[in-house]
Amino acid sequence: MERPAASRPWNPKAACAAALTLVFLVGAAAGALVMDFKVHRNRIPAFETAAGKTLYFERMQRELDLTPQQSEQMQSVLNDFWQYYRTVLSDGKQRVESILTDEQRVKFEKILQQQLPK
Repeated sequence: MERPAASRPWNPKAACAAALTLVFLVGAAAGALVMDFKVHRNRIPAFETAAGKTLYFERMQRELDLTPQQSEQMQSVLNDFWQYYRTVLSDGKQRVESILTDEQRVKFEKILQQQLPK
């Protein structure tokens, strides 16, 4: 006589794969919920923003214990650096746009907008 289907032994490999899949899916769902609830509110401002620039300068002052004269010089150096950084980004964007079609430029602009800090 043949055994009923309910009494067949479990396949250990299939059970392990099912358990791992379930753990992965639960973790992904939990991660999505955490991101949806804006748990990451304490994000550091983007480096190229005014807030990021101020935060970076304040950190340099604090951690390096700069004198007032050094702080002034550091501010000048950082201003030069940020201006250079903005110029490089702008030039790079123009160079990329020069090789794209009109349709590709629209898509490229959307990609850049998605990258902006919120």
